Amino acid sequence: MKIFTVPQIRALDAYTIQHEPISSLDLMERASQAFVDWFCARFNSRQPVLVFCGMGNNGGDGLAIARLLSERAYAVQVYVVEHAKQGSEDFQANLDRLPASITRQTIIEPGDIPSLPVDSLVIDALLGSGLTRSLSGLVAEVVKAINQSQATILSVDIATGLYADQANQKDDTIIQPEYTVTFQLPKLAFMMPRNEVYVGEWVAVDIGLSREFIEQEPTPYAYTDEAAAQSLIMPRGKFSHKGTFGHALLIAGSFGKMGAALLCGRACLRSGIGLLTMHIPRCGYTVIQTAVPEAMALVDLHEQYITTLPSLQSYDAIGMGPGIGKDPQTLQALKELITRSNIPLVLDADALNLLAENPDLLEQLPENTILTPHPREFQRLTGESPDEFQRLQTARDFCARYNVIVCLKGAHTAVVLPDGQVYFNSTGNAGMATGGTGDVLTGIITSLVAQGYIPAQAAQLGVYQHGAAGDKAARSRTKVGMIASDIVENLGW
Repeated sequence: MKIFTVPQIRALDAYTIQHEPISSLDLMERASQAFVDWFCARFNSRQPVLVFCGMGNNGGDGLAIARLLSERAYAVQVYVVEHAKQGSEDFQANLDRLPASITRQTIIEPGDIPSLPVDSLVIDALLGSGLTRSLSGLVAEVVKAINQSQATILSVDIATGLYADQANQKDDTIIQPEYTVTFQLPKLAFMMPRNEVYVGEWVAVDIGLSREFIEQEPTPYAYTDEAAAQSLIMPRGKFSHKGTFGHALLIAGSFGKMGAALLCGRACLRSGIGLLTMHIPRCGYTVIQTAVPEAMALVDLHEQYITTLPSLQSYDAIGMGPGIGKDPQTLQALKELITRSNIPLVLDADALNLLAENPDLLEQLPENTILTPHPREFQRLTGESPDEFQRLQTARDFCARYNVIVCLKGAHTAVVLPDGQVYFNSTGNAGMATGGTGDVLTGIITSLVAQGYIPAQAAQLGVYQHGAAGDKAARSRTKVGMIASDIVENLGW
């Protein structure tokens, strides 16, 4: 699923209107119907519905939604916020269509803002995705009143006050909805962690915009949904054997952190690897041979740390980082790995921290090496960014400069490729915010690379399946009760 900028969305609307053809008013009707269909499937008609409309096309959507809900026996009241001298043409057309049976009120000054019943459903159709400046005046006062209520808030297309393609100021006034029902495609703003409170749970409803335009229009941003992930999965032939699915090497663990190596190894195995070898410090030998019997174990010369490397010739993928620590001898092993390897690596955890402390190594990374930092690790690698949009651009620049792939972990983990393409992930949940889940991801991606997936697809599919396993785990263990091992046990596709 692609993610378009606001100018691209406008072009998509215009293309649909011209080539379907369909009038802009009828397209607004179709969008409003899609919102109403979603709404009615989730909320009954016993709760009062209050629709707050601006005077642009987002307000026109709100008026059409009010009319359609009234036709389905919902008790609807409309509040038009008079923030402009004249409404848009389609807003005015839908205002004229509004039946007299629907109570309407014009809000001209703050004193006109109604009190909102606790059990009411408030539909925010004040301002849409074209906003480019902070709210002020009457609209800002209405937004504050809605946010201060205890009503259930739903935004049409995007929350009023939220910028679609750039960062808001920290003190901006923005609607805080429980739900955002967006049209056709998600907005880039939905992917940013800071905007969680301004998006709530979002859903994209199909309003029949031009498939031809969507397919042909280029964009660096996409959303990996189930269909996209499934299209990446390679079939497993009937006569396959363990040699068919690659041989991975994982370099992991140190004294007190062998659990990270264990989780990484088990995840690698559960993700379809044919053969797995684990290079570990001597202190971890019994742990790995007992807890991960399917893996072959090679022990380092050192009792507590990784200090040396085995021969690298027989491996299809190599992952390093979980639990390795930052001992100077481990740094030397990482340097040796980077200089000796002729295949893409998968680097995580302390391998990333060692890179951040020795940035000259970045220039030596094999092409399409995959890095899997959380935001703080990424900040150590690149420096602090003023906001999340800039951090995303920093990631794109970083990947282009070093010809690497970055999986920037978060609620919508962003897989950033050297060509600037970004794939946001659709799976995962807050239960995965627990120690060890990153080690699991390293094992998954290393397994996929070893099986023959190109690194970009291994990263995209690995991130998706990591989150999907987390979602399965949450259903059985709950988000509070799940641990990283539960993610491993729910892998498989």
